[in-house]
Amino acid sequence: MSMGRDDKLVRDLKRGKKGVLESLYNTYAPSLLSVCLRYCGNRQDAEDVLHDGFIKILKHIDSFKSRSSGSFEGWMKRIMANTALNFLRDNYREKRFMDIDPVQEKIHDELEEENVLENLHDKIGKERIMKMICELPPGYRAVFNLYVFEEYSHKEIADKLQFSENTSKSQLSKARALLRKKIYEVMKKQMAI
Repeated sequence: MSMGRDDKLVRDLKRGKKGVLESLYNTYAPSLLSVCLRYCGNRQDAEDVLHDGFIKILKHIDSFKSRSSGSFEGWMKRIMANTALNFLRDNYREKRFMDIDPVQEKIHDELEEENVLENLHDKIGKERIMKMICELPPGYRAVFNLYVFEEYSHKEIADKLQFSENTSKSQLSKARALLRKKIYEVMKKQMAI
């Protein structure tokens, strides 16, 4: 959506203009739902987060200023990510950081030797890769999303999720290792065919 249309949409939202909520939802729900899915890992939770996130967007629309808040879509994505993190914190507190069996570095070496990481999205598909990310345990998934997609530093992640920087680094490392293992398994099956 162009900046001019976004400005008009924001103005109409602030004024409570009729029909603008439907326009907002129809325009942005698909991209915002994908943000929620990345964090939640399943559609039902993601839709709940999307709903809660839209309520927050509407509640705080008066605080959005295009000059200082960046793009309207970026502002809404930050709200959705924060809403998803709150959801994960509230619903997965006890099992947030599940350990997995150590993944051997051998997998990483085999991936590099076979050059299977080259054009990975062409070989496996974007949807399959996103599904793998959604299958990560909640703690790994949250840190991975914040670090990779939102480009937060480990310090920012630690502050946001209320744990140490070392925990953030550890969770990211484990998330990457688990993703490497999943990718290796898929690639191995594809090569066997």
